[in-house]
Amino acid sequence: MIQHSTDLRVTGCELHYLSLRTRMPLKFGPETLTDVTCARVRVRIETRAGARAEGWGETPLSVQWVWPGALTYAERRQTLMDFCARLGAAITTYPVVGHPMEVSVRFQAEVLPGLLRELNAARAGRDPMPWLAALVCFSAFDLALHDAFGHAVQQSAFTTLHAGFMNRDLDGYLEPDAPGVSFAGRYPADFLLPRRRDELPAWHLVAGLDPLTAGDLIGEAPRDGYPVLLSDWIRTDGLTCLKVKLKGTDAAWDYARLVRVGEIGWAEGVQWLTADFNCTVHDPEYVVAILDRFAREHPRLSDQLLYVEQPFPYELEEHRIDVRAVSARKPLFLDESAHDWHLVRLGRQLGWTGVALKTCKTLTGALLSAAWARAHGMALMVQDLTNPMLAQIAHVQLAAHVDTIMGVETNSMQFYPEASAPEAAVHPGIYCRRQGRVDLRTIHGPGLGYRLAEIQRPLPAPAGVW
Repeated sequence: MIQHSTDLRVTGCELHYLSLRTRMPLKFGPETLTDVTCARVRVRIETRAGARAEGWGETPLSVQWVWPGALTYAERRQTLMDFCARLGAAITTYPVVGHPMEVSVRFQAEVLPGLLRELNAARAGRDPMPWLAALVCFSAFDLALHDAFGHAVQQSAFTTLHAGFMNRDLDGYLEPDAPGVSFAGRYPADFLLPRRRDELPAWHLVAGLDPLTAGDLIGEAPRDGYPVLLSDWIRTDGLTCLKVKLKGTDAAWDYARLVRVGEIGWAEGVQWLTADFNCTVHDPEYVVAILDRFAREHPRLSDQLLYVEQPFPYELEEHRIDVRAVSARKPLFLDESAHDWHLVRLGRQLGWTGVALKTCKTLTGALLSAAWARAHGMALMVQDLTNPMLAQIAHVQLAAHVDTIMGVETNSMQFYPEASAPEAAVHPGIYCRRQGRVDLRTIHGPGLGYRLAEIQRPLPAPAGVW
C-alpha cells in the first residue's frame, strides 16, 4: 500500500456540548423533538512529515431519530453523550495512520463495534443503543478528521479525495454488484461534481405538527418574527420544494396531509414535493395505494412528487421487503437504512432506486455510499438532520459536491433560526433561504470551509479532553 507524507494520526481531542431548544416542535415518527444537544469535536493531528493541524466537526445528537424507543429521552440522550466520551478517548489513542477516509473506515470496522458492545454490556437489562446512534456520535469525529486534514494540506477536504492523497483506490473499500462496474483505479473524487455548486434549491420540511393554515394552530404561535403557516414560509423564502412528513400508520391522514400540502404549494408556485413515511410502513401496498390514489385524483400534484423517502423499517437486513411495487411508481430513496454501501447494495437488490446521504452518518460513509450508488445508476439526495451551526456547513458542502436529484433539504432555520447567529454572520447564505435557494459562496478555504477564526462563537467548557 502507498504511504503519503500527508498521512495523519490523531494526537488529541476535545469534546463540547451545545444545547438548543426549538421554536416549534418537530415530530419524528411517534416522538416529538423540542430540544437537541449538539456534539462539537476538535481533533488535533500530525502528519508523517510532521505538519500539525486541528479540525472541527459537529452533529446534532437527534435522539428521536437515531434511537426511537420506550426509554426516556433523558436516558437515551445521556447514553449518546457517554458514548461520545468513549469515542474521544478511543480515537486519541488509535494508532492507524492514513488519509482521513482510511482512518475513519478502519476505526468504524475495528473499534466502533467493540465500543458499542461495551457500552450496551454496561447497561445490561436496558434497551441497547443502536448502531445508527453510534454512527451519529462518531460522525462529529469523522468530520473533524476531514477538516483537520484539509488544514494540514491547505486544501478543501473535498479536493483531497484522489490518488495524490489517498493510499488506496475505491477497489480497496467497495465491491461492485453489476456487470461492467469496477472501482479499480477510481477514487471518491471521480464521483463528485467537477466544480462545487455555489447555489442549491432548498427543501422545506413540512413536519407532522406544522400548522398549514390558521385553523391548525393550537395555542399561541411564536411571536419571533419568523413565519409559522406554510404559505407564509413559501412566500417569505420563495420556496419551490416541500418535503411532507407522514405518519405511515394512518393512510387516511397521510393522504389528506399530502393533498393539503400539495394544494397549498400549488397555489403558491411550489414545483416539487416529496413524501417521507418515517420508517413506519411494513406493507408496500400501503404506499402503493396512496400513490395510486394521488395520481388518479390529483394528477398535477402527483407529477410534482419527485421521490418517496424511506417508508419501511430502517433495519433493512431484518426487514427484507421487496419494494419494487413502490419504486415502479416513484423513485424510492433509502435514508435511515443507508448506514453504509453494504446496505445500499442490499437496498438496490430489494428494489430501492436512490440514496439519501447524511453527514451525520459520517462524511466518509456518505462519500463511499455516493460512489457505490452512482456507479450502479442510483440517484442521490442529501437530507437534513435539522443541522445548525457548524453542522450546516458540512451538510450543504456535501450536497454541493454530489449530483443530487434536486438541491438539499435544509430546515434548521425553521426550528431554531437564532441558534446559528454567530455562524450566519460569516455565512449568511446558508442559514436562510432566499428565492428558494441557499448560497454557499462564503464557504471557502481549507478543510470544510468553516472559516472558524471569523466566527464569534463562545463555547462551553469541554466535556472531555484527551
